[in-house]
Amino acid sequence: MHPKAILHEVQQLYGVSDRLDSLAEQHLPVSEALITISGSVRNTAALLEVLVATKMPPPSGPTAVS
Repeated sequence: MHPKAILHEVQQLYGVSDRLDSLAEQHLPVSEALITISGSVRNTAALLEVLVATKMPPPSGPTAVS
């Protein structure tokens, strides 16, 4: 899998986390659980970013930044 594809999924996960936080504000009876899940999703996204940065080769070609 190309690093960009994984990073796209990372952005999707951050979006899910944001939406769960928003839902937590609207649904107080389950807000604590939604916030906990949102944090887990956000942490997973961050770990995936680190994985890409440390384990996958940087993109080559003119779009690579030195």
